[in-house]
Parts: sequence; structure tokens; C-alpha cells
Amino acid sequence: MLLDTASLYYRAYFGVPDSVRAPDGTPVNAVRGLLDFIGRLVRDHRPDDLVACMDADWRPHWRVELIPTYKAHRVAVETPPGVADEEDTPDTLAPQVPVIEDVLDALGIARVGVAPYEADDVIGTLTGLAKGPVDIVTGDRDLYQLVDDAREVRVLYPLKGVGSLQVTDEAWLREKYGVDGAGYVDLALLRGDPSDGLPGVPGIGEKTAAKLLDTFGDLAGIMSAVDNPAARLTPSQRKRLYEARDYVAVAPKVVRVAADVPLPPFDPALPREPRDPAALEALAEQWGLGGALTRLLSTLRS
Repeated sequence: MLLDTASLYYRAYFGVPDSVRAPDGTPVNAVRGLLDFIGRLVRDHRPDDLVACMDADWRPHWRVELIPTYKAHRVAVETPPGVADEEDTPDTLAPQVPVIEDVLDALGIARVGVAPYEADDVIGTLTGLAKGPVDIVTGDRDLYQLVDDAREVRVLYPLKGVGSLQVTDEAWLREKYGVDGAGYVDLALLRGDPSDGLPGVPGIGEKTAAKLLDTFGDLAGIMSAVDNPAARLTPSQRKRLYEARDYVAVAPKVVRVAADVPLPPFDPALPREPRDPAALEALAEQWGLGGALTRLLSTLRS
């Protein structure tokens, strides 16, 4: 099981009231919410291995060089010139992220982030290396591109917390979008994604993109059709795709998750006992982790 950790702690932050606080009054709603999420996922799915994948670089420069608008709307306005972009994170969430990292480390839950890559890239690389079934837990549709029935790779997309998950396999993707996992990259870049600052091809929405992919097979087939007067494209589609050639040429590298992240050594095995009980006890007391941590520990031991 691979966790898109930021996606989950954001959901926890907005799903658990900020009245959930440490003894000193610091909000810990994201911390405790994430611990409950992990406990529920382990209890319901019983993975042998679990990796909390992290954003070591949430907006990699190599992606921004190709598409400057990539996640540009999420950059904190106060980020000084010449300094790495900081994400515009809620004031009471940002201080909770180091606590989350410390708690995961004390528990012994593998936590992997590698600069200059996003968590999606770590997930993509780990998925490619996996020898058995993989469940990817994320609220980010970008990772639908990794769905592969033949390799038993599916995405578990939280609908309400993690107790209600949309199990995304190739049949679901074909019914919803008309593509399989491999075709989702082409669909996504044609359609665009405002949440990631991807402009897409103007005038080519999701349904049109799906129809074009069904007709021409893939992005390369579509772009070849632009130069073929006999190809079944409307004049407006041909014009829009032609004008978007520069974007289409670089977008696949931005949208497709990396499969070659240089991973550090780590042990993905789900721990039954905390790696550092003393550190975990100190964290639990300092941050008032209470029932959320107790429930997770009980689940890990069962």
C-alpha cells in the first residue's frame, strides 16, 4: 500500500475540527486524522507493506521549466525571489507536517521522499518495482495513470475519509473516462487540469479528448492526424491542436509520473511494534495524540 501522504493529511486537516489540539493549544487535527486514516486502511486492507510517500519537492523545477504555469497558483505569495517556491499551506497545517514525519518515523512506518520529485513520482517508481498487488491511496486523479489490471495495481480514492473508497481499476476508468490507465495521461493533458496549472488544449474538454483517443488511439495518433487532411478532425479541432503543438510536445513529461526516482534504502514492512517507543511516547505526550495513536498501535499489533 502506497500512501499519497500530503493528499491524506490535507483531507484530515479539513475533515477533523481544528479544536483538536495538543496540550499547549497547537492544532493537531491533521496529525490525529492521518493516524486514524492509516489505522483504518491497515485494518480494512491488511497490507504487508506500507509506504508513506512524501513531496520532497512539491513543484519540481524541471516540470516548471516545461510548463511555467505548473502549480503556479499554489505558490505562497511571500516566497522571496531566488528561493525555492513554498506552497501556500494553511497556517495551522504547515507546523503539523514535521510532527507527522516524526510520528511516522517513531512508529517505523516507511516514509520516502526524494528531491527533486513529488510523492506521485515516488509512487510511480515504487509501483514499477513492485512484485505483487499494489493499492495506491490518493485523492489525486493524476495517479489513475498507474492503474493496471494485469499487474494488480489499483487506486483507492477516498470519497468520505478512508472508510468509503472508490476502487479504481481499468473497468471503472473505461466506464468513467473511456480510457485505461495508460491512456489517462493523454486524456489529462488534452483536457487540462486547473488544480495543477495545466492549460490543456483550448476547446478540447474531457469528452472530446476521450473521443479523439478512441478514434486515433493515443496522443501521437491524434497529432499525426492534424497533418493528415483526410483524418476525421473538425476544422476547429485541427486548428486548436495545431496551435497547441508546443504544449502537447512537453506536457507528457510533466503529467506522466517519473518511474526512475533514485530511492534511498528503506524497509517497507508494516511494523507490529514502534521502532522507537521512547520517542513515540514523548511525541504522544507533547502533542496529545491520544486515542488516534492508541487505535493505530492496537491495529498494528493485531
